[in-house]
Amino acid sequence: MSQIEIQIASDATEIPHVNQLELWCNAALAREQADAALALRIVDIDEMQALNHNYRGKNQATNVLAFPCDLPADLGLNQLGDVVICAKIVTDEAKAQQKTRDAHWAHIVVHGTLHLLGYDHIEEDDANEMEALETRIVTDLGFPPPYDEQQYLRNSK
Repeated sequence: MSQIEIQIASDATEIPHVNQLELWCNAALAREQADAALALRIVDIDEMQALNHNYRGKNQATNVLAFPCDLPADLGLNQLGDVVICAKIVTDEAKAQQKTRDAHWAHIVVHGTLHLLGYDHIEEDDANEMEALETRIVTDLGFPPPYDEQQYLRNSK
């Protein structure tokens, strides 16, 4: 059984319930059959901007960052790392993309969790693989495909 620590360090009011956040993390972990531990931290703009600046050299906030843990294998711990999500940015993106709050939050939580599992989207082939997996997980959760806007618009009417 996975261990997910949820940290709410945000004043935002449109954050999904911790049970939903945990469910979405577990959906991504289950796809990889990963029995692991991770922390999911929900933050405000200032903290996200500081993290993005300190770790990526980008002096702006972003929607999600993943910080994989690199512990020696002989410790026997399966600590994946931390996923940090900026509540305001995710909420604003959902509105701008005409998605429901939960659909977009689920996608971002799954996306960040998959980064901890080693997926990335730097190269086109890797991006295609990651996006296909995200889509399967998110649609299995009952949400529209996150990358297919036409499908989403058809389903939301």
